[in-house]
Amino acid sequence: MPWLDRQSFLGADSDATLAGATVGLVGLGGGNSHVVQQLAHLGVGGFVLLDDDIITLTNLNRLVGGTLDDVKAERPKVDIAARVIRAVNPDARIVVRKAKWQEVGDLLKGCDIIVGGLDHIGSKDELEAFCRRFMIPYIDMGMDVTPLPGAGQSLVSGQVVLSMPGEPCLRCLQLVTDERLKAEAQRYGVAGSRPQVVWPNGLLASTAVGLVVQLLTPWMSDPPRSAYFAYDANLGTVAPSDRLARRRGKPCLHYPAKAVGDPMFDVRRYLERLDQPASVEPPVSVPASRVALLFDWIRKRFGRG
Repeated sequence: MPWLDRQSFLGADSDATLAGATVGLVGLGGGNSHVVQQLAHLGVGGFVLLDDDIITLTNLNRLVGGTLDDVKAERPKVDIAARVIRAVNPDARIVVRKAKWQEVGDLLKGCDIIVGGLDHIGSKDELEAFCRRFMIPYIDMGMDVTPLPGAGQSLVSGQVVLSMPGEPCLRCLQLVTDERLKAEAQRYGVAGSRPQVVWPNGLLASTAVGLVVQLLTPWMSDPPRSAYFAYDANLGTVAPSDRLARRRGKPCLHYPAKAVGDPMFDVRRYLERLDQPASVEPPVSVPASRVALLFDWIRKRFGRG
């Protein structure tokens, strides 16, 4: 029996589709450590893992795959994630960089989907802008802990957002605002550690992985073009946010439709490469799975084809 036999309901070609897909994961400390593990078990074949940090003792309460030996060895978080993947699928294609994603952003351009596990609002804003420019679906995760009146009480909440070209962005949904960016900048370096714990990260990660599967496989005839799931740990609920419902049908004013593509791309050089003999290295192409995904999205949005 094939190892993915029990998920055959995802579609006749789902195994090949998942194996051919490449998912970028930016930030591997909390939620994305769950995402990596789940995507490996699903049979996703390609990964780009980016994080400039090493594991510390305070990461052990939430970093899936991390061990005390890793802490003692000061092991990079990306190396732990790669180890988790290879333990499930030794044949996976893995690109690992211990670096800030902004320093190695070119590695993300070939991804079918990017999942962000970033703490800072400014970093979320930058990564979404990158994904919009290169027409890559972006899934953002975030959680927060807010003290409530009364000793020892807190509100634990979070969200998972799918940001697709032409659909509401994080700014449209008020998750990124100039006021929040300014407040974050003012407390930068003195805010201390952000409260994190394993179970909200796991729940948010599973929601994000569900969106990845919906986008990549034929499991659903009409995959979502946008999504905003709000999590309330105190009530134990995950539900679509009314913020997205209020934005339905309204254009995104923050990312114009024409503001896409690589500003350094020169079509003349591309055409010159196409004219070269076959022995010359072929031009870099966008993964077929992402092309299919984007064309399907265009057809559904504009009624073409």
